[in-house]
Amino acid sequence: MRKRLLCVLMMTLLLAGCGQTGGNEAEELALTIRGEYLALDACSAQTAVTADYGQRVYEYELAVSVDGEETVLTLSAPETVAGLTARLAGPDSFLEFDGLSVETGPLDGDGLTPVSAVPALLEAARSGYITACALEEDGALLRVDCGDPAGSPGTGTEYALWFDAATHALTRGEISADGFRVILCEFSDFMM
Repeated sequence: MRKRLLCVLMMTLLLAGCGQTGGNEAEELALTIRGEYLALDACSAQTAVTADYGQRVYEYELAVSVDGEETVLTLSAPETVAGLTARLAGPDSFLEFDGLSVETGPLDGDGLTPVSAVPALLEAARSGYITACALEEDGALLRVDCGDPAGSPGTGTEYALWFDAATHALTRGEISADGFRVILCEFSDFMM
């Protein structure tokens, strides 16, 4: 009887270990997507951005166009600043629109702003240190978490990225500073 019980326990453990293949599938997909984003020269998307400063929250909608080193962000909402365009090229950024500008200030100590959020998410997709990944929504989405390899969870700047598992399009991204979500980007019409 004891041998049978031991055999049943061993089989249960083996089967439970086999159930972990989803983790390997998620890791392989994450590495495939990373390679595609590393080779990415251009992309475009519509993005809804929520910037949370704790006591105030700003919501924007914008068109994103990345071509090589230049990222162009054109606001479509709120209506009062629709048409305002930010051009980011390396360390340089320019706001353009009849002398009008939007200043909300940095979200963290590293100077993260709503304008720099999309390039930061794309950079995390390309080269962020992957701390975890998993398939969600019955395998339709891949979630990839990135952070500091030497840091503790909930400290510093952390990224959570969701990709369509079939098309590899970025569908959502979150940036957290010291455990508090400061940026949420929801992407639609993502074209690579």
